Amino acid sequence: MVFEPRLTMITLGVENIERSTTFYEKLGFKKSSASQDSVTFFITSGTVLGLFGKAALADDAGVEDMPVQYRGVSISHNLDDEQAVDEAFAHAIKCGATATKQPHKTFWGGYSGYFADPDGHLWELAHNPFAPLDENRNMPLPE
Repeated sequence: MVFEPRLTMITLGVENIERSTTFYEKLGFKKSSASQDSVTFFITSGTVLGLFGKAALADDAGVEDMPVQYRGVSISHNLDDEQAVDEAFAHAIKCGATATKQPHKTFWGGYSGYFADPDGHLWELAHNPFAPLDENRNMPLPE
């Protein structure tokens, strides 16, 4: 296969690595000892979450570092039920996230809300009753 469809790492460009590292640690992410002053790596169940300077990430990717209000991307964290969504949302806000959309029943039959991290990266917290999590806390989909 030329391109295997899987995610190994998501890197977020941030203005202040220390501030963002502190935020994600408060959320409950565990920082890897492989982290350095210029990059933080968080251990997750399968995919690494990285924090890298926004300007440095733009330079590395060969793109211009421009201010962006809305990136057209969200990171989703699915949970077992509505109460878990509410609890995780309240925790994120307590850790310094900005609420962008309070958890609510959705048009598609689920329950979700959105918050932004200190750099404006959107996170969706959701419960999808049509796609329950498996024993590894992953969301399996049919072929």
